[in-house]
Amino acid sequence: MNKFIEGLNEAQRAPVLQKDGAMIVIAGAGSGKTRVLTFRIAHLMQQGVDPFNILALTFTNKAAREMKARIAKIVGASEAKNLWMGTFHSIFARLLRIEADKLGYPSNFTIYDSEDSQRLIRTIIKEKNLDKDIYKYKQVFSRISSFKNSLITVKAYYANPDLQEADAMAKRPRLGEIYDEYVKRCFKAGAMDFDDLLLKTNELLTRFPRVLAKYQDRFRYILVDEYQDTNHSQYLIVRALSDKFQNICVVGDDAQSIYAFRGANINNILNFQKDYEDVKTYRLEQNYRSTKNIVNAANSVIDKNKVKLEKVVWTDNDDGPKIQVNRLLNDGEEGRFVASSIFENRMNNHLSNGDFAVLYRTNAQSRAIEDALRKRDIPYRIYGGTSFYQRKEIKDVLAYLRVIVNPNDEEALKRIINYPARGIGATTLDRLILAANSYDKSIFQIIEHLHELNTGINSRTRGKLTQFATMIKSFQVTAKNSDAFVLTEMVAKKTGLVQELKKDGTPEGVARIENVEELLNGLKDFVEEQKELADATGNISEFLEDVALATDLDNATDDENKVALMTIHLAKGLEFPYVYIVGLEEDLFPSGMSMNTRSELEEERRLFYVALTRAEQKAYLTYTLSRYRWGKLIDAEPSRFIEEIDEQYKEYLMPPDELRGNSFVNPDLFGEVDKSKLRQNKPTPGVPPPAHKPSEEQLRKLRKIRPQNSQSTAKIDKEVLQLEVGAAVEHLRFGRGKVVGLEGVGQDKKAEINFENGGLKKLLLRFAKLKILS
Repeated sequence: MNKFIEGLNEAQRAPVLQKDGAMIVIAGAGSGKTRVLTFRIAHLMQQGVDPFNILALTFTNKAAREMKARIAKIVGASEAKNLWMGTFHSIFARLLRIEADKLGYPSNFTIYDSEDSQRLIRTIIKEKNLDKDIYKYKQVFSRISSFKNSLITVKAYYANPDLQEADAMAKRPRLGEIYDEYVKRCFKAGAMDFDDLLLKTNELLTRFPRVLAKYQDRFRYILVDEYQDTNHSQYLIVRALSDKFQNICVVGDDAQSIYAFRGANINNILNFQKDYEDVKTYRLEQNYRSTKNIVNAANSVIDKNKVKLEKVVWTDNDDGPKIQVNRLLNDGEEGRFVASSIFENRMNNHLSNGDFAVLYRTNAQSRAIEDALRKRDIPYRIYGGTSFYQRKEIKDVLAYLRVIVNPNDEEALKRIINYPARGIGATTLDRLILAANSYDKSIFQIIEHLHELNTGINSRTRGKLTQFATMIKSFQVTAKNSDAFVLTEMVAKKTGLVQELKKDGTPEGVARIENVEELLNGLKDFVEEQKELADATGNISEFLEDVALATDLDNATDDENKVALMTIHLAKGLEFPYVYIVGLEEDLFPSGMSMNTRSELEEERRLFYVALTRAEQKAYLTYTLSRYRWGKLIDAEPSRFIEEIDEQYKEYLMPPDELRGNSFVNPDLFGEVDKSKLRQNKPTPGVPPPAHKPSEEQLRKLRKIRPQNSQSTAKIDKEVLQLEVGAAVEHLRFGRGKVVGLEGVGQDKKAEINFENGGLKKLLLRFAKLKILS
């Protein structure tokens, strides 16, 4: 037996050693499914299977690169290069480039990102004089995307009266027209959007049986990671390609199916055993990632779901600390708690910032966390924000490259035809678009034949347009004989892009130039990497495809020593020693928009399960009593998911006294409380019921009632009262500082403090929440 297989446990070894037939590996969180996939591919190759006959589909390009690198160490780099391994989109973009002519596309077709697609849809809505407040371009784009993922073509849309009626009810009766025009414009521009990469692959395999037979024979062994996240279009591609030999291995975890909003269908994994004959089922149930408390807590929550595949996830790891649950007053306090906790854990346990992650349900929640981390000088990185490749100056350079590769790419051409300014204004562009639509040609084709067509453009402007076309053609000549780096460097200089950016001497302008320089650095790295691949050339087409199919997580560097901030959806597949899951409140998590049906609620519960199982050593859950939503302060209620964790796996952290505000009313107004009439059996939301009758002190703690002073609720700590100028203090929000001035007496005494992070502040001492350091 190979040495690498000896390192697997018995459950992992079985699916690795099975060579032929259909099989499903139900893999619990942290159970080593990536190792199983990697070693299974390596074992197949060692058993004589040609790597050209293996197709492996992964969730991210980064995962594919890591798996290929591990396989290379076992079977050798030259053989590993021959594997078809990557995401659905990257693999089938590659296949479509080979077979593009059969669908009427050029092999160098452009891949539109969502911004390109939305801009085109916005143009179509404007041209049709439709109400942009009713036909909101992002909603229209989302609708068209869902059609494509469900294999609803324009023809299928018009054949389905229910779909048309639904759009009419939504006051968008002309949505079908927009869809039809969008498809035609993409085709004319020689462009496919993300959804087309799957839709057109299905079309290719359906309309051309010989092409299907060719790839069925080629891909004799198919492996699919994260099968629970496949949509209908992906499912059909896999079914078609695997139908001949049925040597298909899918790996996934129904408990981590969290992408229904993108069209993912959990039934694909639930019904896998019905789709193929003699399916072998394997379960990976031992968790190697997390502590017993984290694993058991996650199990106790996901067990509440009714629709699931049976498995029992367990671990041999230490018990570890219980899940820490904390209640805060508002999102500001929540952020400060997270920042303070990260700071203390980092110092006390000798950790790095990269050991921490803060996960939230919505991107908007990051603001309070960011504020708190900045004030504690804790570096962080937000995942899912503006990607490097979405920045304007980068998009401008890429638009030039796209036009060089595919001159019919109208969205890219419209972006750069007058940038930097070359005297081709909006009126000229409108006339070009009108002529392109009239003659059924692309804008670039109109420019090439300006002198033969009646466009209404004057001779001076025609000359400028001809110069633009000549420049693009000269770049095309360079592209044939140069790699991506050489071409892009030439484009940046000869178009005047760099000179244009240099005109802006502000820090922002300098940052834009640095971004272009970083793009060139990235191109240099890309060209060097492509030299290592068997069938790569390092040309600009390969680079543009790499960029178009990249995700934010693919571009993340592992060595960045920063706290990770991201939505839970983005955290899928990642792991961190310490994880903070914030905003655990009803209507936020679970989301108020995802509780209308049991299936929606169960997906929210799976999302919480994913969040909790990202933690290796310690997990914190936080919720607030109130939170700003749409500019209004609303009362919040603890999430049901906190309650669903078995009591034995969690503990409640009480906020320290200084986190709670003081009452401004003297309690003597209300007289003494008759304790015999207190309803002591009433449970406090979010707090576990005591196993025995608590003492009065415990009651106070559970209810979070601050012990009252009989004389004044605004009592000042004696030590704070005796503060002197020059004293070193620490404030929970502003950090460390030095007292530089004092004024007033008694209840009205104020201190002027110069904080290291917060600057000069004047604080009323009775509310200041200060800790005296010296």
